[in-house]
Amino acid sequence: MSHVLIVEDNVDSAEMMAALIASENFTVVVAHSLRDARRQLALHPPDVVLLDLQLPDGSGMTLFDDPKLLENAEVVLITGHASLETSIQAFRLGAADYLIKPVTMKQLQGILSRVMRPAALKVERATLREEWERSGHFGHLSGRSLAMRRVYEQISRVATTAVTVFLTGESGTGKEMVARTVHELSRRRSQPFLALNCGAISPNLIESEIFGHEKGSFTGADRQHVGFFERAHGGTLFLDEVTEMPLELQVKLLRVLETGTLMRVGSTQSQEIDVRVLAATNRPPHEAVAAGRLRDDLLYRLNVFPINLPPLRERVDDIVLLAEQFLADIGQREGQAKRFSATALAHLATYRWPGNVRELRNVVQRAYLMAADEIITDEWLPSDTPAPPGPSRPAPSGSNGSITLRLGTTLAEAEYQLILATLQHFNNHKERTAAVLGVSLKTLYNRLKEYAGNKAGCAEAALEASKTAWTPGRSTTPNAG
Repeated sequence: MSHVLIVEDNVDSAEMMAALIASENFTVVVAHSLRDARRQLALHPPDVVLLDLQLPDGSGMTLFDDPKLLENAEVVLITGHASLETSIQAFRLGAADYLIKPVTMKQLQGILSRVMRPAALKVERATLREEWERSGHFGHLSGRSLAMRRVYEQISRVATTAVTVFLTGESGTGKEMVARTVHELSRRRSQPFLALNCGAISPNLIESEIFGHEKGSFTGADRQHVGFFERAHGGTLFLDEVTEMPLELQVKLLRVLETGTLMRVGSTQSQEIDVRVLAATNRPPHEAVAAGRLRDDLLYRLNVFPINLPPLRERVDDIVLLAEQFLADIGQREGQAKRFSATALAHLATYRWPGNVRELRNVVQRAYLMAADEIITDEWLPSDTPAPPGPSRPAPSGSNGSITLRLGTTLAEAEYQLILATLQHFNNHKERTAAVLGVSLKTLYNRLKEYAGNKAGCAEAALEASKTAWTPGRSTTPNAG
């Protein structure tokens, strides 16, 4: 039976928590000071320590000064104020989670359900390292490069904590795969992992999708809808392209992160939620703040533990490993094994990969389908030479690989010119344009639709693209990579 030590100077609060914990089939003792806590730690080493920060004889944080006292215990902070700075300091010292007073049964049940002894975590990390050294795989990720090794070390450090993780990197670098790996290495692994692309949902629907709505809360709401936060209760919610979320909704998200409660659209009653949030963007976050696309206070709350994913061109050593892994997976799925020729592997290793790992996976899929026999040559692999402008779409000024902007051009206008020039440079090939610009295909379509609606002299390409509804997984050109 697991043993819990409560370090709390408020007698009533400590007794209430002790009764709740005992009802969950844990043994439990209480210490009302640091001195009592040290004595209890020596008498009966606990599996879990619920540690108040404000104690009569000092700060609860001082228990971390002696690592041996807590080496086999999982520490959960108890605080009356959810101070981000204090939480970060505690996580760095080794705390696994935190509770905000007044502590409720629901909060305690969530914490106790995720108990994992530090010794078990050490074994798990050692197993992961052995798997990576043997096969190059780390969770949902693959690669042996130094750049990816740094990412793996960060994931290992943060996964078992309750810290909010903010993933940055170009489109196609694998941010969702990192999020899934963090979840599956966390204490929440047995609970749901849900991913939501904030740029793929209409601004009119995203609030309802995230927070849910009550029946009759708006026209068409003919039944109650449970949102992503509630469906992810106890688990992890991954918010991709968070900079595409409307600013007014970012305020509501910030409140949920700070209070751990939410209200469905059309409801007047708040409810507790126990969800770890991971967020991602392919935009430089501080530039998104400067451009008015991301609130600075929300960035501060999300960016507790940043992980930046390297583009594929900075992890060239991983290209062959990834390509052969994708090829093996496809061969197993299709029932026919194929392999790359030496020339094809050399070609893959020298290509620039503007679309990163996602582009590599798509290229391997296409090459597998087009190869006439079991040997895949470089015949169907991409070329670094861009397609010339088509005869019916003359190249815009500056399409020789550059555009000219006058001093004082706004960021929005610069983005507009860059997107349209790149689109025409690649002969209206939207997937290649999105890959080169480092944005998702959905984001590109959103921009083109916006330009077609707001700019009277918008280029033909934007007008044409804005008429085509985008759906995930659909290709707009026969040779989409």
